[in-house]
Amino acid sequence: MSEQRGSLRTAAIVAAAIAIALVAIGIFTRARSEQQLAHWTTAQATPTVTVIRPQAEGGGDGLTLPGNVQAYNSAAIYARTTGYIRRWFVDIGDPVRTGQTLAILDAPEVDQQVAAARADLQTAQANRALAQSTATRWRDLLGKDAVSKQETDEKIGDLAAKSAIANAAAANVRRLGALQGFTRLTAPFAGVVTSRSTQIGALVTAGTAASVPLFTVADIGRMRIYVRVPQAYSGQVHPGLHASLTVPEYPGRSFDIELTRSAGAVDPQSGTVLVELQAANADRALKPGAYAQVKFPLGGAGGAGVRLPASALVIGANGTQVAVVGPDGKALLKTITIGRDDGDTVLISAGLSRSDRVIDNPPDSLQTGDAVRVAPAAPRGGPSHAQS
Repeated sequence: MSEQRGSLRTAAIVAAAIAIALVAIGIFTRARSEQQLAHWTTAQATPTVTVIRPQAEGGGDGLTLPGNVQAYNSAAIYARTTGYIRRWFVDIGDPVRTGQTLAILDAPEVDQQVAAARADLQTAQANRALAQSTATRWRDLLGKDAVSKQETDEKIGDLAAKSAIANAAAANVRRLGALQGFTRLTAPFAGVVTSRSTQIGALVTAGTAASVPLFTVADIGRMRIYVRVPQAYSGQVHPGLHASLTVPEYPGRSFDIELTRSAGAVDPQSGTVLVELQAANADRALKPGAYAQVKFPLGGAGGAGVRLPASALVIGANGTQVAVVGPDGKALLKTITIGRDDGDTVLISAGLSRSDRVIDNPPDSLQTGDAVRVAPAAPRGGPSHAQS
């Protein structure tokens, strides 16, 4: 009987030990699961970022900007009188000299006005001659006390009025004569005809908003090139500075141009300074209105700078910033100054150094102090190299 009781006691002890072991295992497993879940949650909350290094800006590359080529002189020739085109003598591309006739107008209304004005002038001159002889006669009679001084003064005043009318008529004849001379359109300077918008028999109307230039004459022996220079570089450009110009139609050829003047003011809309350069154009290779690329021999804006892809920029309420990874593995937003924006890349003149680890494509919600996880760098040689 005592042996049976001992066996039961032993079985109870073993069962209790097993139960305690099962409970301990359950608690340990649950604690480990919770710990793994916490680690997983923390890992998911920490963004994985790609880190890039800023590249030093090469000082010998210079500054390349778009430019607009214009003729040294350009004049749109309008009709100064209304009439019909009788003849035109030049077409686009024709060279012209100063004073050369471009076209002739028929203006019959002006011709009739000139004839009427000359007739009015003859009438006014005849009335003035009569008033002059009358005034002379009355002066003689006044010396003999044959007439009163009041009547003599009236005759002298009538002579002055008739003289003024004659002078006005003569001025009107000259005005209409000048207007009649405008029926011949001439070139104001030597150059080339760049546009013609007229035909024989076409009616041209002068002095209206709908008037269009009949011809455009441009002096292309020397060209003007206008370039907008960013404010950060405006202190390095000055009259006398030489630059090189390229145009798409002549690949591999560059033109030497010289900076002649600067606007001396920053455009508040674009933040640039307008400068003018000039170039000789003896072979007419440069064309008015052409698009060109102008390369200035300038260094970085205000000194050395670094270059980053535009995807690394963070633009917000605090201005333009970049996110860098600090030594403690946390993000830090730095405010930078952009020296030049080249589209896909930007030149940073202040606020960043080559030793900074910059986050490319940072999340919009990233703030200073946020923990980040740096993605491993891609192996050199691409995926195939990594597999091999």
